[in-house]
Amino acid sequence: MQQLPDLSQILGGVRWALVGAMALRAYAPERLTQDVDIVIHVGDEQAARVAFISAGYRIGGSLPIGGCAAHPEDGAGYSINVLAFDEPWLNEALAQPMYDRAGFPVLARHFLILMKLQAGRAQDVADVTRLLRRADQTERAIARATVATYAPDLLDDFDALVVLTDLEFGSGSSAAT
Repeated sequence: MQQLPDLSQILGGVRWALVGAMALRAYAPERLTQDVDIVIHVGDEQAARVAFISAGYRIGGSLPIGGCAAHPEDGAGYSINVLAFDEPWLNEALAQPMYDRAGFPVLARHFLILMKLQAGRAQDVADVTRLLRRADQTERAIARATVATYAPDLLDDFDALVVLTDLEFGSGSSAAT
């Protein structure tokens, strides 16, 4: 398991959760990454910037999807991509995170699937199939309801990824793998 800086200590009262490759380790085998992706509410972005600077990070430019990158001053360790969102589901997601084996907050599977579907990049779509592969039917139904509520235009994409996941890994393989 890759080691993360103690983001809870750095960020203090700012609510955050892992959302990138490191988030997957709560649900599937970990994949290596060069940075850490977290999500915060857009209203907390300035407080997060100040917290990272106080902890010895330098703030890079703004991210195209909102937020900023925080880089360790000494160049050692992970850069942190701080995604600052104002999605209608984010408060609920940050209030009810899951936790990985290291104790870091991670978006619940259904919100992580929603976020990755909304991002739509190739790696995000691959991550959705990894998340679906290990989801039981109840978890899949919750994820589908979440997509239907917050991004109904992506429901057909979600359904197609469920079918592709089952074709690739075997129907019903989710709970067994």
